[in-house]
Amino acid sequence: MNQSLISKPVSKLAPLIKNKSISPVELTKAVLDHAEVKQKDINAYISFTREKAEAAAKHAEQEILNGNYRGMYHGIPIALKDNIYIKDETTTMGSEIHRNFKPAYNATVVEKLSEAGAIFTGKLNMHEYAYGITNDNPHYGASRNPWNTDKITGGSSGGSGAAVAADMTSASLGTDTSGSIRIPAALCGVTGLKPTFGRVSTYGTFPLAPSQDHIGPMTKSIKDAAGLLEIIAGQDNKDPMTLNAPPENYLDHHTGDVSGLVIGIDEKYFFENVDADIEKAVRDNIRFLEMNGAKVELIEIPMLHGTEDLDQITVFSEASAIHRDELLKNPEAFGIEMRTVFQNIKVPSVIDYIKAQEAKKRLKSELLRVFETVDVLISPTLPFTAPDIGSNFVDINGKKEELIKSALHFMRPASLTGLPALSVPCGFKDGLPIGLQIIGPPLSEAKLLDVGYLIEQNQS
Repeated sequence: MNQSLISKPVSKLAPLIKNKSISPVELTKAVLDHAEVKQKDINAYISFTREKAEAAAKHAEQEILNGNYRGMYHGIPIALKDNIYIKDETTTMGSEIHRNFKPAYNATVVEKLSEAGAIFTGKLNMHEYAYGITNDNPHYGASRNPWNTDKITGGSSGGSGAAVAADMTSASLGTDTSGSIRIPAALCGVTGLKPTFGRVSTYGTFPLAPSQDHIGPMTKSIKDAAGLLEIIAGQDNKDPMTLNAPPENYLDHHTGDVSGLVIGIDEKYFFENVDADIEKAVRDNIRFLEMNGAKVELIEIPMLHGTEDLDQITVFSEASAIHRDELLKNPEAFGIEMRTVFQNIKVPSVIDYIKAQEAKKRLKSELLRVFETVDVLISPTLPFTAPDIGSNFVDINGKKEELIKSALHFMRPASLTGLPALSVPCGFKDGLPIGLQIIGPPLSEAKLLDVGYLIEQNQS
């Protein structure tokens, strides 16, 4: 099986499996063979599960031969971020403390993917406990960007972004609390969707900050993301934060018709301090949408400028509560980055935390008012392309900027409000991918995917 086949998106592989032109066994072996060779350069995986994957692929093949085809992801190899539980399978959370942890149950998304016939090939590298944006893991090594292995993948779902981009898996799931799907999606040149908060159950996923944790697709194409979201979305009694709203047929919405679509642009926030080439690529794609019937409306959202403190207070408070006992008992087991953060930053007071949550509600109300007059917001996903591994700074138009602060700037509005946000590839700078972010009102994933689909077509 040649490289061109394992590079195909799931939307192209699925018909070949359905009509028996290729078998799940062939495809799974080919993807794993390739992934094991690429692992030394990319370091996208923490563990492989070849034996289980090949057995599952044989079972899927027999089902399909017997006429029991389950759908788009039946027989498709998929690797998951290593904080998503698979029963009796080592799940490290990218940590030393959980190096040998084997959960006694499956995450809800794993149950749903299993029912859809997906083949799990292993667990993917991530920033330690998902608390970071570089994926430079102190215990399992840095994931490396397939476009330039000296560069970061972004995090915390960096292994997922790298594995999809390097054809080491056909698709993946990541988690996103403050940008951890969208950041690596942009830096690795793949599609990454953070759904509406509660759209996808997080049951069976190790938390970072439960009030902002999301699970979402990371894929080679918009159609792949749509098909994956159809499987994993839906209300779950095991997760009381899930929404009682039935999943949509997301694959049916790829019309590419943006006639009358109103795009909101906040110049003062979403185009502040952006690399000139990235800004041009994003604006070129906005003009392309206008040429196809969309309209642009300039807006201002004043509360966005106060989102840094809200995100820091929320995530640090909730993460501190989760890790407090282990940090007191066994601080040396944490990597130096995470240990330093928790030991050197004062935990916010209960009053500060409650005030932050009230401010988040006001921010969401302000954004919902904006969505009464516009359909989507568009921005760069990130204001820079992938920096070198180990660097704490990025260069933006010749000026040195803090990596973390710059990376999270455009992430926070959707993270804090739980609104859906999609990162779609929209060009390159110096051989490194550029991402465009589309944000919408609650449960507007179908619209975001449709807009993303047209942008995707513009790249081909």
